[in-house]
Amino acid sequence: MAKYEFWFVVGSQFLYGPETLETVEKRAREMAAELSRVLPYPLVYKVTAKTNKEIADTIKEANYRDECAGIITWCHTFSPSKMWINGLVNLQKPWLHFATQYNQEIPNEEIDMDFMNLNQAAHGDREHGFIGARLRKPRKIVAGYWKDAEVHQRIGSWMKAAIGVAVSKDLKVMRFGDNMREVAVTEGDKVEVQTKLGWQVNTWAVGDLVKEMNAVTESEIDALVAAYTAAYDVATDNMTAIRYQAREEIAMKKMMDAEGCRAFSNTFQDLYGMEQLPGLASQHLMAQGYGYGGEGDWKVSAMTAIMKAMGENGNGSSAFMEDYTYNLTDGKEYSLGAHMLEVCPSLAAGKPRIETHPLGIGMNEKDPARLVFEGKAGDAIVASLIDMGGRLRLIVQDIEAVKPILPMPNLPVARVMWRAFPDLTTGVECWITAGGAHHTVLSYDVTAEQMHDWARMMDIEFVHIGRDTTVEGLEKELLYNDVAWKLKEF
Repeated sequence: MAKYEFWFVVGSQFLYGPETLETVEKRAREMAAELSRVLPYPLVYKVTAKTNKEIADTIKEANYRDECAGIITWCHTFSPSKMWINGLVNLQKPWLHFATQYNQEIPNEEIDMDFMNLNQAAHGDREHGFIGARLRKPRKIVAGYWKDAEVHQRIGSWMKAAIGVAVSKDLKVMRFGDNMREVAVTEGDKVEVQTKLGWQVNTWAVGDLVKEMNAVTESEIDALVAAYTAAYDVATDNMTAIRYQAREEIAMKKMMDAEGCRAFSNTFQDLYGMEQLPGLASQHLMAQGYGYGGEGDWKVSAMTAIMKAMGENGNGSSAFMEDYTYNLTDGKEYSLGAHMLEVCPSLAAGKPRIETHPLGIGMNEKDPARLVFEGKAGDAIVASLIDMGGRLRLIVQDIEAVKPILPMPNLPVARVMWRAFPDLTTGVECWITAGGAHHTVLSYDVTAEQMHDWARMMDIEFVHIGRDTTVEGLEKELLYNDVAWKLKEF
């Protein structure tokens, strides 16, 4: 992820004369250099823009430079906004409008007309803000002093959401077979998704995977099993099952890397020629940053890859998840999330264990190996992208993950327990009202605000279920959204 950078484009005009413009550029370079030391990605000063052509040329270059993940604009002086029109209408990268100023305080002795002519950010940013509103361009606005830690946090958070856009626009998903039969929510319009989000979603036959598995060498398996035993506790004597999972992982990784895919899906109903559903194999691939979706759910597979890329160090604590069951005791209302085999170990509170158990569903000939662990405690979100027929809706709910209240010694899968907001039953009613899927991405690293930023950048609907959400309020929001998005179609 280190290849990405953001461009700092500063607005001014010729009216102030060369001395003022030299000062503006000097300060802009200083600000970009200092901010680069505290932000998660470099902020590269590009230009003090004074003409329509300078702006249009800079934005054109930004659109075509893969390393540029977005632009941050600021108007040190008054920058007439008509000269921004030609550039902004063609902008294809995320945009943050930084409303700040170089000086923190108004200097009592220094302030004169020369100071006022140079330090017109309050003036210039309002003119700049108008053209963003007039053009109805998606943008993030961050206001505050450029040296403040809170400002750094907000800009850094937006940067990570913008990285999610860059990853999305170039994302390929490899489907091993089709999705689970008769399931509605895992379906979707792949043409629309590629148009809006950039995802290339295609299918490879399970027989192709089996052919690749048969070509894996014993020495390759030895090396991967050694990596497994170094990272995880082995709590099974069934090394044959572990080696088979290693064979599956090596083959899937080779196929995905050959096609440039960063996400994959499969289903327990389509394992032709395979002995086991990939469990440990899928979990270890997710730990390396690959996205995964069970039962052929390619949407959650892609979202897992994107949210991992948005997290810490470009592979954060985000994972494929499924709501399984509830604890409905008064005062102890919790959701239990898990899946048959495939939960990423980035969620683990301790060192995961490799175990083998019967799966009890699907076409498995032998007991699959999988990682078993409890999820860590902490604030988190769950996110679901659904196809509403004509538009995409991203639903995000705030949760608090907790140490499971029960040991569940006979549950042979990775699991996470959480308190849903605003409360369990209201949250369930809101989730179902909005059409949220049973599959989600659970993330400790990505916030609801970041997902809102990502949805705005991708021009899709966003629904947030938080501490203050009510069913009645959500129903009204969904009704208004439905009208607004239908109007957008025309």
